[in-house]
Amino acid sequence: MRQRAGLIFAALALAGVMALAVFPAQAWRHQQAERSSLRAQEAALTAENRALQARVDELRSDEEVERLARQYNLVKPGEEVYFLLPQTTATTVAPAPAPQPAPNGSPSLWERITSIF
Repeated sequence: MRQRAGLIFAALALAGVMALAVFPAQAWRHQQAERSSLRAQEAALTAENRALQARVDELRSDEEVERLARQYNLVKPGEEVYFLLPQTTATTVAPAPAPQPAPNGSPSLWERITSIF
């Protein structure tokens, strides 16, 4: 009986040690995976921020603002605007199709049905 009690106590002690060691180890591995994922996300956001900052620096120059304004057909005060329109081509009107002659054959099914009424 004493041996069995000692064996049960040892099993419970082992289960306690496992609970104290295994569960924190799993949590630590999960945190490491999340940490590496967050580092990759941080690197991507840092690269995006650099690209956006470069675009902000471009837009602070007068030449870039003027180039964008010209794309939207904006002009400076006092400037004259000229637009070149495409040449118009002569349009030809197709003649109306000739009416089809009525067939001289037997009347259609619809005509035979409506002729009854």
